[in-house]
Amino acid sequence: MTETLVPPAPASPLLCELHAHTTWSDGKLSIREVCDLYGRFGFDVICITDHVNRSDAPLLTPRERRLWGIHEDTHAEYLAEIDAEARRARQPYGLLVLAGLELSYNHADPLLAAHAVAVGLREFVSVDHGIAAAMGAAREAHAAILAAHPYAPGAGPAHPRTTQHLAANWCQLNPLIDRWELYNRTDRFDWVDEAGLRVVASGDFHRPEHFWGWKTVLPCAKDERAVVDCLRADEPVYLARLDRPDTRSVAA
Repeated sequence: MTETLVPPAPASPLLCELHAHTTWSDGKLSIREVCDLYGRFGFDVICITDHVNRSDAPLLTPRERRLWGIHEDTHAEYLAEIDAEARRARQPYGLLVLAGLELSYNHADPLLAAHAVAVGLREFVSVDHGIAAAMGAAREAHAAILAAHPYAPGAGPAHPRTTQHLAANWCQLNPLIDRWELYNRTDRFDWVDEAGLRVVASGDFHRPEHFWGWKTVLPCAKDERAVVDCLRADEPVYLARLDRPDTRSVAA
């Protein structure tokens, strides 16, 4: 019997949104609405990254802890909805939809607060044991780990949601992190560039106006494994800025 060889999918520049939230956490649009928005504007890849919070999250009320974000007992439903929309979005958009989570270790002290985006994560990962343990578990599950909005100590607004832990401890934590957000929407973290870290750019999408800003362009095949491997590899990626046209709206 002659073996049929299937050639690998060709590599081409992929316009990506790697950090996007939906009504599963603090986003304003459903997974379907987010996929339609990015699909209509010609994106190649989007990763849905709703929050996983500490079970004792200090910035949420007990009711918010139950209702807001992904929990171990809701993760299967969340993943199923992402997969259903991924199948639907292949036509007519040709959009590759990936599952992910934003590992969100909030703390009243900004120096202890940290968020990390896990691209391609298909398992539930708790943050109850700290951000380092969560990032390690997500990497073991073959996700790509992106340091989210890594504010430098003393920089940015002084409020509890300012996440400074990753920047304050980057030397120790960098082995757990594949790439750092140099841009989050239009915010730039200069220290990331100065430290020579591997970078990405994301929209940290929560509502339609967050569509615009800096994005990542990946030189790889349009395939989940290829996207994750590209982010984890020590290879260059490209950053592109999308500015809002004066005469067009993206309101869903």
